[in-house]
Amino acid sequence: MADPTKADEPQDAMPNVSDVEVAEVHSEEEAVAALDANVERGEPILQVRNLVKHFPLTQGIVIKRQIGAVKAVDGVSFDLHQGETLGIVGESGCGKSTVAKLLMSLETATAGEVFYKGQDITRLSGRALKAVRRNIQMIFQDPYTSLNPRMTVGDIIGEPFDIHPEVAPKGDRRRKVMDLLDVVGLNPEYINRYPHQFSGGQRQRIGIARGLALNPEIIICDEPVSALDVSVQAQVINLMARLQDEFNLSYIFIAHDLSIVRHISDRVGVMYLGKMAEVGTDEQIYEYPTHPYTQALLSAVPVPDPEAREHRDRIILTGDVPSPANPPSGCRFRTRCWKAQDKCAQEEPLLAIPERFKGSDTPAAHESACHFAEVKDVVHAA
Repeated sequence: MADPTKADEPQDAMPNVSDVEVAEVHSEEEAVAALDANVERGEPILQVRNLVKHFPLTQGIVIKRQIGAVKAVDGVSFDLHQGETLGIVGESGCGKSTVAKLLMSLETATAGEVFYKGQDITRLSGRALKAVRRNIQMIFQDPYTSLNPRMTVGDIIGEPFDIHPEVAPKGDRRRKVMDLLDVVGLNPEYINRYPHQFSGGQRQRIGIARGLALNPEIIICDEPVSALDVSVQAQVINLMARLQDEFNLSYIFIAHDLSIVRHISDRVGVMYLGKMAEVGTDEQIYEYPTHPYTQALLSAVPVPDPEAREHRDRIILTGDVPSPANPPSGCRFRTRCWKAQDKCAQEEPLLAIPERFKGSDTPAAHESACHFAEVKDVVHAA
C-alpha cells in the first residue's frame, strides 16, 4: 500500500519554497536571534507552503496496521503579511482548526513547511521553538473550557510569564497582568476572581489578554466569537481591531460567519476538504467570487432586504461533503458542483489566477482552484 504521507502530493500553483527567503542559521543561538528580526509592515511574516496533515487510520488491537489516512489538511499554501488579517472560512471539518494547530506546532505536520521570518518552524525544537511560541499566540474558540476553572484570572494571564520569565521580571508581573486586564476592557481589580464569575464575553477578553501577555507578533484566532452572543461578538471584534493597531499584530482569523470575516479581514482564504479553494482580498472574494464553492457559500448568507432576497440566485448544493479519508479524484468539490465535467475528475485544478483573467486589472484576477472559474453575481448581506 502506498505511503499516505507521500501519495497525492499537492501541486498548488502558489509560491514554492524557493520563493521564500530562508534564514541561514547553523546553531540554536542563531535560530533564536533570527526570530527576533524585524519585519516591515506589508512584508510576509508567515509563509505556509504545501502544508499537509494526515491522521492515520489503523486496524487491529494487538497488532495495529495502517489502512488509510484522514487527509485533514492536504496541501495548503498562503502568506500572512505583517500587520494584516487573513480570514479563513469553510464548512465544519474542512481543516481550518487543524491548520491553526499546525501553525502553533500543537500538531506535527506530515509534510510541508511553515516559514516564520525565513525559518521553517516545523523543524525547530528546544529554545528556538520556545521563542517561536512566544511570538505566535492563539485565542481559542470556547471561552468556557479554554480557561482553567481552578486558577484565578491573575494566574491565567500571568502563567505565560512563568514559561517565558524574560518577558516580565517576577516583581513586575502583577502590575503587568493588571495592565493587560485594563487593555482588554476589564477592571484590574478582577485579578483575584475565578473564570466562573465572568460572562462569556468577559472570559474571551481574558483569553485575549493571555494571548497578548508575551507581546506576540501573530495571533491565531480559532473561531474566537462563535460561542458568544451577537452583541458581544461585535464588542470582541472591535476590541481585536483596536488591539491590532495598538500592538502591530498580524491575525489569522478562522470563523464560520462570513460577515464577521469580511468586517475584520484584509484577505480571505476559502477552504474546502483540506485545501484552499480561493484566496483574495475581501472585495475580490465577496464581490467577485470565481470558485463555485465560494459562490454557494455567499448565496447562503441571509439578506435583510426583502427585494434583494427575491431577486438573488440561491445556489443549493446537492449531496454530502465527501469523507476526508477518501476524497474525490481531481477537484474535491466536483461531486457537488454544477459545473463539473470529465476534466474535473481527471485533473486537480491549481490554486492560481485563472487564465481568462491573467494580465487584467479586474478584481476577478485572484487565485481560484477551479478549471472553469468565472464571476457569478451573488447578492450578499449588508
